[in-house]
Amino acid sequence: MFLPEPPSSELTAAFYEDDRESDGYINNLTRLWCWRPDVLQGFIDLRARLVDESELTEDDIAVLVTATAAARSDSYCALAWGTRLADRTDDRTAATVLAGSVDDLDPRRAALATWARRVVVDPNAIVSSDVERLRGVGLSDRAIFEATVYIALRLAFSTVNDALGAPPDRELAERAPARVRDAITFGRPPS
Repeated sequence: MFLPEPPSSELTAAFYEDDRESDGYINNLTRLWCWRPDVLQGFIDLRARLVDESELTEDDIAVLVTATAAARSDSYCALAWGTRLADRTDDRTAATVLAGSVDDLDPRRAALATWARRVVVDPNAIVSSDVERLRGVGLSDRAIFEATVYIALRLAFSTVNDALGAPPDRELAERAPARVRDAITFGRPPS
């Protein structure tokens, strides 16, 4: 990372302890974001607020984040969420989304992955027929709004991680299925 260890604080210590309890180590992204642990907490709270009453399923969110990370060339989130998507579905589905393909995905996953990529790459090129495709796979207008906000939040998070050099954790890469690791040919290598 391009920044050193952040200053100690009570909230930083709490985030570090949460990482140790859940993952067995302190994540690089936690170290980075603890330069402003209050902002990290705000991001976590905003994400929770968005998904708590969302019409999107956990599978939908996993597809959105995996496709967003891949389109953004963010290896850190691609490893984390590609693994999560593989756990929720299978390794092939996760690798397909990471590779930027929609082949062999069910229509809803294909539409969500395509939407995420379009929002990341060129949101100004989106037209009403793109939104209609989402409606066609059962998403309400509210869910389409939620998906778009979720993508934007993930882009902000990824941009900070990537710009300040947070590499994926070695432990995260080791836990990822081989097909997920092999599909991630972009971004920073694990540290």
